[in-house]
Amino acid sequence: MRHVLVASLSLILLAACGQKAEEKKAVPPPSLITVTQATKGEFEVVLETLGSLEVLADPKIGAEVAGRVTQVLARTGKVVKAGELLAVIDAGDVTLQNKADEAEARRVEALAKQQEKLAERQQSLMDKGFLSKNAGEDVAAQRAALAAQFDAARARADNSRRAVGKTRVVAPIAGIIEVQIVSPGDYVKVGDPLFNLVAPNKLRAHLPFAESFGPRLKVGQEVRLVSPLAPGKVFASRIKDIRPGIVEGSRTLDVLVDIDNDGSLRGGGTVNAAVIVSARAEALTVPEQSVVLRPAGKVVYVIADVDGQKKAQQKPVKVGAKRGGRIEIIDGLAGGETIALDGAGFLTNGATVAIKEPAKPKAAGGSKPEAALTPNPSPARGEGSVASR
Repeated sequence: MRHVLVASLSLILLAACGQKAEEKKAVPPPSLITVTQATKGEFEVVLETLGSLEVLADPKIGAEVAGRVTQVLARTGKVVKAGELLAVIDAGDVTLQNKADEAEARRVEALAKQQEKLAERQQSLMDKGFLSKNAGEDVAAQRAALAAQFDAARARADNSRRAVGKTRVVAPIAGIIEVQIVSPGDYVKVGDPLFNLVAPNKLRAHLPFAESFGPRLKVGQEVRLVSPLAPGKVFASRIKDIRPGIVEGSRTLDVLVDIDNDGSLRGGGTVNAAVIVSARAEALTVPEQSVVLRPAGKVVYVIADVDGQKKAQQKPVKVGAKRGGRIEIIDGLAGGETIALDGAGFLTNGATVAIKEPAKPKAAGGSKPEAALTPNPSPARGEGSVASR
């Protein structure tokens, strides 16, 4: 009987221990998370796109007179000033033509002067009645015709003299010789290309935007541009114009922005552009990963002390624009709350959490890092459709 009693007590004790073990296993461990703060600050809503650059001034320099090229003084890549001599065309033919035109002008001028004196004598005779009126009118008509001939001859002489000057090909603007087309010894006709010149100090960016962005884009809006050709530089400008039509094929709007180039950008290059649509001085933002989707909608988990434990409290929020890893909170938070960051997607309302505190950098001498007492800061911004700073 005694043995049976001892066995029964043993079974009861074992059952109680098993129940306690099951109770301990049923309590989930705290979720390990990092935290950050809901902060207020300046927030910009921007529209971003990838655009291309073109040179505003890229004249094609052609021959204005026919002749053989005797000198080429500018090569591809040379920086030239406005009025600088680029090439010389043989001026022999145009010089002879100018001499002939000048001689013809002098001949007609002499005839016109002689006719002027004749007209004066005829007028005197008419006044005295020795000459008929018809004869006097004929002389006056001849005088007018010779005067017109002289004007035409003078114009031809002036034109041929200008042609002599055009045998010296000069740069119309300051820039860089992009392509040297002509070589010494080439015979060129009027209009034949000699050089391609570019002036890269003024560029134009073509920025394609979807049709749906049309109502939000306005002439004069601020634009910030960056290019792989100039790492670390930001070029500030404003929308110069918006083409009225839609680009066929891409079905986009063509937004034009002029850029003052410091020499680091090149025509044909690409730019990443951000058009500032609106800006708010005091916008409440949180990291994007702090906002999670639940049956109640988009929520964040505010960390609060409840009965000596840190617990996650679900807060439905209304969100706005986002940019660089941060998202605007329009409604649901007041600002300054401590919210879950890493691990927020695994939390539920009322879950117990443990905050993982980031380690400080190692001190000089190789000492062990100490635990930080402040919450983990927000992550750095990335790319997106709106900007916060």
